[in-house]
Amino acid sequence: MGSATNEIDIERPADAVWEVVRDFGALTWMPGIDSCRLDGNDRILEMMGMELTESLIRLDDDTRTLAYGIAKSPMPIEHHEATIVVTPIDDGSSHVTYSVDVAPDSMTDVMSNAYAGALQALKSKLES
Repeated sequence: MGSATNEIDIERPADAVWEVVRDFGALTWMPGIDSCRLDGNDRILEMMGMELTESLIRLDDDTRTLAYGIAKSPMPIEHHEATIVVTPIDDGSSHVTYSVDVAPDSMTDVMSNAYAGALQALKSKLES
């Protein structure tokens, strides 16, 4: 199993960043997502001509932590769990960590690159 962590600082208060991140059914800030809809605790994503289902594992407003896993995917994924944590740096800025555990190892770089791009897009969206 492979693990990767991406991090970024965003010049917005942690509560404002968390408000966007915590909305599991509105993944409009991640590049490449054509559509996102909720079905209970699952979100169904359409991207790059394929559909995948992610299941919410944990949503904790106190620690500003969101964890989810890929439940169904056309990609060769045996295990996937991603965690996003938003922590305040000060009143006006925050630090976001996006980590993943994935199997097989060959998917680690794919996921890490996707999440690095997602963090850049989140920063752009929130700081604009």
